[in-house]
Amino acid sequence: MTQSMTGFTRCQADGLTWEIRSVNQRYLEPSFKIPDTFRALESLLRQRLRRHLHRGKIDCLLRYDSEDNQATNLNEGNLAQLGTLMDAVHRIVPGAATPTALDLIRWPGVLDQASFDEARLFKLASALFDDALSDLTEMRRREGHEMQQAIAGQLQNLKDEVNQIAETADAIREHQSTRLRNRLAELTTEADPGRLEQEMVFLLQKSDIQEELDRLNAHIDEVSAALSSDEPAGRRLDFLMQELNREVNTIASKSASVDTSNHSVQMKVLIEQMREQIQNIE
Repeated sequence: MTQSMTGFTRCQADGLTWEIRSVNQRYLEPSFKIPDTFRALESLLRQRLRRHLHRGKIDCLLRYDSEDNQATNLNEGNLAQLGTLMDAVHRIVPGAATPTALDLIRWPGVLDQASFDEARLFKLASALFDDALSDLTEMRRREGHEMQQAIAGQLQNLKDEVNQIAETADAIREHQSTRLRNRLAELTTEADPGRLEQEMVFLLQKSDIQEELDRLNAHIDEVSAALSSDEPAGRRLDFLMQELNREVNTIASKSASVDTSNHSVQMKVLIEQMREQIQNIE
């Protein structure tokens, strides 16, 4: 299935947030920015990413908010000791102010932070990465499908242009042949008829575009097949655009009619439009 190389996704849970951004790149270039606490996960995550994506610059960012992920417990023993001390203060200084509940929980040691649960957080970060990667892949597929539809329409327009040139090719060849024969007939000098016939055939072959039309149709079929392939086809499509452009340039250089020249210009426009889309296909 055709995939785009651009996309963005964000997944978060329990203080962990993954952001994955993808842009077009000739090769696959993953980049990870994650807290040192989770660095041991990077190698495994890179392997998973490479199984899903084949081209593009992929920036993966993990943020961890420890306060959101650590439970807070009341240390009743420390609070009781603090209460005993307050009673002693009031006996010595009867007029001393009584602290509020908020003052008490702010006192060092009254609240305890739960310890860092590495195994649970690693498992959560790994599962969250899989979710983000799945979302990104789906986004790239949706955009890729839209691009595939657009290219398919442009490809059909290109085929129509080729067919229109082919429909007039025989008439153009006949016109060129007649014109050459008339010009030869106007020559006043004696010439070898056989040699003149050879030269005329040579000139007609130089301006014949049937081979280019055949190759254009073959390349168009290859583009259509590549778009329908389940394998990444971006590089193949880019190469085919170069081949299409080469054949059209040859037709334009051989053109013996205004109509053929106009069709050649239109074909080059269509190929450029497809090429721009293909630059973002995986």
